[in-house]
Amino acid sequence: MDALVRLLQLLVFLLTLPLHLMALLGFWEPLCKTYFPYLMAVLTVKNNRVMESKKRELFSQINGLAGTSGKVALLELGCGTGANFCFYPAGCKITCLDPNPHFEKFLTKSMAENRHLEYERFVVAFGEDMRQLADGSMDAVVSTLVLCSVESPKRVLQEVRRVLRPGGVFFFWEHMAEPRGSWAFLWQQVLEPTWKHIGDGCHLTRETWRDLENAQFSELQVEQHPPPIKWLPVGPHIMGKAVK
Repeated sequence: MDALVRLLQLLVFLLTLPLHLMALLGFWEPLCKTYFPYLMAVLTVKNNRVMESKKRELFSQINGLAGTSGKVALLELGCGTGANFCFYPAGCKITCLDPNPHFEKFLTKSMAENRHLEYERFVVAFGEDMRQLADGSMDAVVSTLVLCSVESPKRVLQEVRRVLRPGGVFFFWEHMAEPRGSWAFLWQQVLEPTWKHIGDGCHLTRETWRDLENAQFSELQVEQHPPPIKWLPVGPHIMGKAVK
């Protein structure tokens, strides 16, 4: 099976050779950082239509996290275009973090369309190093389709626990690998080296639930859903929350 995967990876590599050459020469990443926000702006509209009821159910729990001020300090990791803003309850003070500065203009538009929220700031940084955010400063942290593309999910989750106050909640919606040994998993292995370039670092074969289980949260709730966009090679999605 490993030999078959390597052979098919080589065939896909040859078919997408210009892309890989651009990546090798350093031309692809700047181009990807520029076009990726536009791609996400299109895909997140479809995702939101399919997942609307589940997202509303998940994020409605944010209401109970308000402090004495009546506000919820909320950090969104890999905030992208701000597609989740419409699901957040009124009174949230939103801090957005993303390593791609090209998302800021999309965030500005999303905040203008969601006046029930307070926009704190946009932090250009990687999730593995959120030193600009103080320990215990957040009531809630949200991550949707982010842990697939970070360099180290383990370090990101450590940072999430650091910035959350005691009793704070991490809400997540992530995709994960298909079951090992399945044909779907084989194709994820075949496509992953090329997909990482197309999807701005997205890994198809990450077993994200293991990272969540090992992150030492005091409570973890996870439920699994089929992928909302069937024609993409991403696997099942997991949605839930983890309490510090």
